[in-house]
Amino acid sequence: MHRYRSHTCGALRDANIDQTVRLSGWCHRIRDHGGLLFIDLRDHYGLTQCVADPDSPAFKDAERLRAEWVVRIDGRVRRRPEGTDNPDLPTGAVEVFINEIEVLGEAAELPLPVFGELEYPEDTRLKYRFLDLRREKLHQNIMTRGAIVDSMRRRMKDQGFFEFQTPILTASSPEGARDFLVPSRIHPGKFYALPQAPQQYKQLLMMSGFDRYFQIAPCFRDEDPRADRLPGEFYQLDVEMSFVTQDDVFAAMEPVITGVFEDFANGKKVTQKWPRIPFAESIRKYGTDKPDLRNPLEMQDVSEHFRGSGFKVFARMLEDTKNQVWAIPGPGGGSRAFCDRMNSWAQGEGQPGLGYIMWREGEGDQKISGAGPLANNIGAERTEAVRAQLGLKAGDAAFFVAGDPAKFWKFAGLARTKVGEELNLIDKDQYALAWIVDFPMYEYNEEDKKVDFSHNPFSMPQGGLEALNTQDPLTIKAFQYDIACNGYEIASGGIRNHKPEAMVKAFEIAGYGEETVIERFGGMYRAFQYGAPPHGGMAAGVDRIVMLLCGTTNLREISLFPMNQRAEDLLMGAPSDVTPKQLRELHIRLNLPEK
Repeated sequence: MHRYRSHTCGALRDANIDQTVRLSGWCHRIRDHGGLLFIDLRDHYGLTQCVADPDSPAFKDAERLRAEWVVRIDGRVRRRPEGTDNPDLPTGAVEVFINEIEVLGEAAELPLPVFGELEYPEDTRLKYRFLDLRREKLHQNIMTRGAIVDSMRRRMKDQGFFEFQTPILTASSPEGARDFLVPSRIHPGKFYALPQAPQQYKQLLMMSGFDRYFQIAPCFRDEDPRADRLPGEFYQLDVEMSFVTQDDVFAAMEPVITGVFEDFANGKKVTQKWPRIPFAESIRKYGTDKPDLRNPLEMQDVSEHFRGSGFKVFARMLEDTKNQVWAIPGPGGGSRAFCDRMNSWAQGEGQPGLGYIMWREGEGDQKISGAGPLANNIGAERTEAVRAQLGLKAGDAAFFVAGDPAKFWKFAGLARTKVGEELNLIDKDQYALAWIVDFPMYEYNEEDKKVDFSHNPFSMPQGGLEALNTQDPLTIKAFQYDIACNGYEIASGGIRNHKPEAMVKAFEIAGYGEETVIERFGGMYRAFQYGAPPHGGMAAGVDRIVMLLCGTTNLREISLFPMNQRAEDLLMGAPSDVTPKQLRELHIRLNLPEK
């Protein structure tokens, strides 16, 4: 028999009854039932119930065992007594009567339990991550993550993509987030950077004549903590294709992402025909560029019903042509208590409040009448016009946001989400996927009083060089696109600007001269001079996709060894001090801030 096991802890079935077996694993749970000792033995593959009674030669050894001790158990497989089967366990029809126990590794007192799914402080969980990873739900999430990556890889290869590995040590990039820098010992005073993304390398692969690239790529960004991104590093499904239009990228990637979601949806619906929503429409209808389409609410511009009305606050605002009034429908929300609750929520978000109208069954000729301060101020006719436009009925409400949409759209989007959640309108049993398209190429930076790239500086403007030369930059749209799912951006991409003169012009508009382009993107700029194919691609966030499919909202629940919110690895003790000798070898002297 093998030194440690003849079977795993998930393998035994009825067919093994009366066999002598050897199992090794962790003592998951130990139960004393009046002289009978039950040990639930766990390994990666499952759990088997093992039993010792006072007549067993191993009983005294069994009495010594504690949670998470690692043991080898020899014994005979038998059917569980009638009425004690566990149908939720694959091994639940059988148990092992113990003949011999060998302790392979004792465990100290546990800083957090492995049995059960109790909430524990995050710093404790991360410091003892090797224990945390033994817990059933987290262990399963990590295995699901591996299976999702396998599904991505298989589907990409089925679509004719080839997997490449691009460098980890590269040059610092001026765009995007802050780089992690790596000092060079051989070149004193110079630094490598860890890649924020393989963006330039994957484009250079297209310059090199490769046609369909993909990579499950590690990316590194020295960013302040964000709820939807792990500090330090994350992984993305990175993709690039030659001789393609935007439609070709969509046709290649839609079945891959749809298929991955279908593989792990556990019965939830997955969008089959993805809508394509222009950026401006997404902002206007949903108040976000990553809409949760499980929420059926769509905001509408109702400015005309308030222009010149008796509600002077909105009427005066609308005298400025850039201002608008948007309505958020609230079907089923027509109670004073709910409307007051929404108003209080808005004040908690730093707003003066949230105007509303409630509709109720009317009297006489008026079948439905509006109620509330706004309805009283604008009158029955305008109130009815608002209701008709929004398609609402008695028992419903609408909430109103007014001013410059450029300044209020994010709050309006939050309000739409809040109404949908509070009224239970969100269909939790689906993954709602969509393309967001036609992003603006540029935006105005109020702080620096200049035009900036709004998304990806390497994207092709719609209209090409002519648009760059003749259009107001703030009106130029780009061949840029995102994938939104359930309120998260899970992918982003674009058709690339592959013509040198167009690339230089695009950067000039954002305040970078040709010499800056050559200095910072020299390799790619040089490659464009020697026959650059039209190309485009995207990158999908592996961590966010896994998070959605595992049904969690915390990225630490789907990552092996994540950092905490202060970008510290509590398990390994990183970042850590280095020795004076190491600093001398790198020609670095520390200039630390005063405490």
